[in-house]
Amino acid sequence: MAITNASSLLKCATTMAFPSAAVLLSRHPPSALQFTLPSHHLILNSTNFTSLTPVSAASNDSVRTSDHHQVVETVSDERDFAGTPHVPVYVMLPLGMINLECELVDVDDLRDQLRTLKSINVDGVMVDTWWGIVEANEPQRYNWKGYKQLFSIVRELDLKLQVVMSFHECGGNVGDDVHIPLPKWIRDIGQENPDIYFTDRDGRRNSEGLTWGIDKERVLRGRTAVEVYFEYMRSFRVEFDEFFQDGSITEIEIGLGACGELRYPSYPAKHGWEYPGIGEFQCYDKYLRKCLEKAAEARGHSFWGRPPDNAGSYNSQPQDTRFFCDGGEYDSAYGRFFLKWYSQYLIDHGDRVLSMANLAFEDTPIAVKLSGIHWWYKTASHAAELTAGFYNRANRDGYAPIVSMLKKHETALNFTCVELRTLDQQEGFPEAMVDPEGLVWQVLNAAWDADIPVASENALPCYDRQGYNKILEHAKPRNDPDGRHLSAFTYLRLNQALLEEHNLREFQLFVKRMHGEAVEDL
Repeated sequence: MAITNASSLLKCATTMAFPSAAVLLSRHPPSALQFTLPSHHLILNSTNFTSLTPVSAASNDSVRTSDHHQVVETVSDERDFAGTPHVPVYVMLPLGMINLECELVDVDDLRDQLRTLKSINVDGVMVDTWWGIVEANEPQRYNWKGYKQLFSIVRELDLKLQVVMSFHECGGNVGDDVHIPLPKWIRDIGQENPDIYFTDRDGRRNSEGLTWGIDKERVLRGRTAVEVYFEYMRSFRVEFDEFFQDGSITEIEIGLGACGELRYPSYPAKHGWEYPGIGEFQCYDKYLRKCLEKAAEARGHSFWGRPPDNAGSYNSQPQDTRFFCDGGEYDSAYGRFFLKWYSQYLIDHGDRVLSMANLAFEDTPIAVKLSGIHWWYKTASHAAELTAGFYNRANRDGYAPIVSMLKKHETALNFTCVELRTLDQQEGFPEAMVDPEGLVWQVLNAAWDADIPVASENALPCYDRQGYNKILEHAKPRNDPDGRHLSAFTYLRLNQALLEEHNLREFQLFVKRMHGEAVEDL
């Protein structure tokens, strides 16, 4: 059976779940796909079954055929989460609820939506505080008025707050429906000195965030980037002291890179990247180039003081490049040196900013978001992870050093893509060698082994039972001898679709199961 035939049957990722498939799609799939689902209903409600004909099957299994396709459905009861640990559920608020003048918009609608969330026992909400709004026009002049009004409404409804220090630009990424640039005074500096931004091989600047090369350079009106971040965080802590004192704010998430995640902006859509391209290294600004040259000189090989010139472009595939292909230069002495330097600079950036965050927020729990780059995960080089700064390749755990840095600062890890199922992701791009489930397993276990709290969120909109079941599997692993579970889950994101009757009912069931409550409608 050809892959195209399989894809025509397995069509809708948002309505299908194959969490423990006995057979995965491969380049040479078998003539029939048989799935063993010990704890889930298999629902194929997006496929036209008018032509299906039952055939014989083992007891309790329903087998249907369509043309030359055969699918075996194993139906059994869903897992009962009653009595399991309480995992708090938060919901991200819309990106545009605070305008560029730091005013809260659509107040009445927001109140109604928050009341609805409270009615189904959601624990709280997540709010981005945008650097480009709060410190928009002049250095060290902070405007928090819209956030004060918002936080007061949230507290009145007895909801908790996760607050994100968002030091990046909003707009141009998946799910962005508003544009919030970096502060105007930062952009003015960038006009004169564009090297304050991450830069790719062709010299294109990325204004989504500041290069980590200026973390310790006094190029921002006499301040370093780390000092700017610290003073913003300290201003927030002083301004919202009452919300810290009464426990309304339960966690602060520190934005450390693109999309608020600890990673290089290696796959920007604004520069033409399309999934599943490997992305490009982002270390061509003069500050990071200088750091790389110094590292190469210290290593005794000054000619290594340059990024690779054979790593392809944003939309390349690993096998098309001499750097990332099997046996490629990524595994040479120079390649290992460069990748270690590149990933260590990511870790050092996190280390510097988290040191300041702990000073600013004292005993408040702090978290960092890590992106789930699951494409090309099954290749030897893990090219897309490497360009993003995660030195995670075959026979090398690139997440353990990051987790160790987070452990040093007693910082929680917030990991994305926990709702994604490997088989679904393989359908549209079988060549991309994806494995989100394998990646989630690796990262969550690295964090749990280091004994730091682990939270998560979904990467894409999710409204169906099967997606929620996948999240629950990661939130509360079955038969874990140590009883490990997520510390919290944050849902992406509050919108009208979530509040539709059917979707809200499914979400309410999900919240109950995350809370460890008994549910009737399964």
